[in-house]
Amino acid sequence: MEMLYQSLGNLATQIAGATRVFHHYKLDFCCGGHRTLAEAAHKKGLDAQPIVEELTRLSEKSETGQNWATASNQALIAHILERFHAKHRIQLPELIRLARRVEQVHGESLDCPTGLAEHLEKMQLELENHMMKEEQILFPMLSSGMRPSGPITVMQEEHLEHGEALEQMLVLAHELELPPGACNTWTALYLGLRELKEDLMDHIHLENNILFVDRSSGEGSCCGSCH
Repeated sequence: MEMLYQSLGNLATQIAGATRVFHHYKLDFCCGGHRTLAEAAHKKGLDAQPIVEELTRLSEKSETGQNWATASNQALIAHILERFHAKHRIQLPELIRLARRVEQVHGESLDCPTGLAEHLEKMQLELENHMMKEEQILFPMLSSGMRPSGPITVMQEEHLEHGEALEQMLVLAHELELPPGACNTWTALYLGLRELKEDLMDHIHLENNILFVDRSSGEGSCCGSCH
């Protein structure tokens, strides 16, 4: 049961497909990646055994995808820019549009995600500011072989804020539980929010647990205040 006592962040970087399992069980492997699987499962009131079994099956499969833990900083940064930065810039404007529409049409319903559009607009502004700082300052430094502790710490702190924003997003969206007879716009909104949540968690995980880590010495840079 060695997996029980490994951190979620370590499991996510060592086992291809582990992040999918963690998403399924709603285990925070990005900002909360310092917790062991046993601790995280206990906190959620989950039986850890089925999770261990799924991870074991995944670890026994041959590696077919890119192992970002062994990739160069340049390759990983290129992946983050294409897979996450570009996608977030497409996701959020459409989600804001959908949220506004749902609030306009269904505002009188108790199930309506009232305030969600405004919250998503705030998330968009904060995330865009964060990504610009990475693109203009931190990523070029990391690509050149530098590892500046100050900018990394700032980005980690902002990652915590993004995690809190995701939690508030889920509260406003009633944990993405659609009411009976929800319209297509409402359904599309919640599907998009789920995708954003998973993408942003994967994004933060790659940075906190791989890119920001001094892989030459094995030292991690994920701050101890992660929740």
